[in-house]
Amino acid sequence: MSLVSDDRIPSLEGRVALVTGASRGIGRAIAQRLASAGATVVLSARSLGKVHGSERHGATVALPGTLEETAALIEQSGGRAHLVACDIENAAERAALVGKALSVAGRLDILVNNAGFADYSPVETMPMAVYQRTIEHYLTTPFVLCQAAIPAMKAQGQGWIVNLGSASAQKPIRPYMEADVKGGMTIYASVKAALARFTQGLAAELLESNIAVNLLAPSGAIRTPGADAYIPDWFQGEPIEYIAAVALDLVHEPATARTGLVTHSLHYCEHHALPVTSLDGTTRLPPPPKQSWSHPDIVPSGF
Repeated sequence: MSLVSDDRIPSLEGRVALVTGASRGIGRAIAQRLASAGATVVLSARSLGKVHGSERHGATVALPGTLEETAALIEQSGGRAHLVACDIENAAERAALVGKALSVAGRLDILVNNAGFADYSPVETMPMAVYQRTIEHYLTTPFVLCQAAIPAMKAQGQGWIVNLGSASAQKPIRPYMEADVKGGMTIYASVKAALARFTQGLAAELLESNIAVNLLAPSGAIRTPGADAYIPDWFQGEPIEYIAAVALDLVHEPATARTGLVTHSLHYCEHHALPVTSLDGTTRLPPPPKQSWSHPDIVPSGF
C-alpha cells in the first residue's frame, strides 16, 4: 500500500497517540489518520467487545461502532493499535486511563480528547443530570486526562494535546437561527467555549515544557453516528478526512511553533493549503469545499 508522498505530511513513526471515543466518528477517523502516518494508536471507548448504549433524552440509544472495528481498519492498512476500554463517566476508570495507555504502549506522545455525547435541551427544561454530564464529558474529562498525561510528556521532553471543540462555541448571530432558538445547544456550546479557553491557558502553562496544546473543531458539522440526529436533512456536512488532516498537522511541530490555537477544520485546511488524504493516507483529496455557511467569526488560520 503506497502512501501519498508530500514533504508537508509529517511522519509520526515511533510516537504513541491515545485517542478517546475512538470506536466511531471523528475519534475513529483521527485514530486512522494518525496510524497511517506511523503512530501507534491506543484506542479508547466503552465499546470493547460490544456496542454500549448511551443515555439521550431519557432513553438508552445504541450507536454503531466498536474499538475492534477501528483497530481492524488500522491494521488492514498496516498500522498498529492497542485497545483500552474506559467509561469516562466512571471516575476511577477515567483516572486510570493514561496509566493503562502507558502500560500497553510504553510511552505517550499525543493525547486526543475526543470522547463525548450530545443531549441538547433548552436551559429552562434541562435536567441537572444532563447539565452535569455535559460538563463531565467536555471539561472535567480533558482536565483529568491532561493532568495525568503531562508528567509522562514532560519526562519525554515533548508532547501534543488536541482537544475537540465545536463551531457552536461561537456566539449566536442575529437574527437568531432556528438552531439557536430551538436547538437546545446553549449548555453544550458554553462548555465547548470553556474548553477552548482551557486549551489556550494550558498551552501557556506547558510551552516551556515543549508540550503543544491545541483545539480542533469542525467548521460546521460532520455527519457521524453520534451527531447525525442533530444535523438537518438539508445540510450535507463536511467530509471527515479534513478534520483528521488538521489533527495530524497539530501533533508534530514543537510547542514553540504551534500551540494555543483554536482551529476549524475546513478553514484551517484552506488557509494553510494543507495536504489532505484518505484516512489510510493513500489517496490525495481535493481542496476543501467553500464554507459559505460557516460562522463569520471563525479565524481561518486558527487563533
